[in-house]
Amino acid sequence: MNYLAHIYLSGENELVTIGNFIADGIKGKKYLSFPENIQIGILLHRHIDTFTDAHKTVRLSTKRLHAKYGHYSGIIVDILYDHFLAKNWSKYSDTPLEVYTETFYNSLEAHYDLLPLNIQKLLPYMLADNWLLSYASIEGISRVLDGMNRRTKNRSSMNEAVHELQKFYEEFETEFSDFFDELIDTSAEKLTELNALYY
Repeated sequence: MNYLAHIYLSGENELVTIGNFIADGIKGKKYLSFPENIQIGILLHRHIDTFTDAHKTVRLSTKRLHAKYGHYSGIIVDILYDHFLAKNWSKYSDTPLEVYTETFYNSLEAHYDLLPLNIQKLLPYMLADNWLLSYASIEGISRVLDGMNRRTKNRSSMNEAVHELQKFYEEFETEFSDFFDELIDTSAEKLTELNALYY
């Protein structure tokens, strides 16, 4: 899953949410150097990724892209699924997406010193373009895919995946909805398990 889903699945604790957000850059046991709630967020993130990568519904989505995008298919599906979460946000949260994302940005700024250097460098761009809110539109997703393609020095052609999104929109949305309900449940269970382990 991509940024918005990881943040959403973290629950109400600010530091758990930040841990989940920064986790991709924290390898191996390096998570142990962070405060305990951030450790919980990092471990929750790893659980979410493992569950997602093995899920048969997610594999249906990635299979649709694999012939053209190869190993980038999973990254693209993560981004597309964030689009459907943002688009259908009111189904999952009573807090408007604009308010939710602003609260998260404020939390990142308040805990800036805890963020790894790569996230500190990323933050100004994220805030300037309001990435999380932009996921709700196809135009916003197109900009995200353009940026990801540039990061691969145009080798991935990820910018073109917006065409598959539009062509198979209903299929992707149905797959997201079916999968995400299960992901919510397993994430809540894992968070309860981690809280019990630490506290």
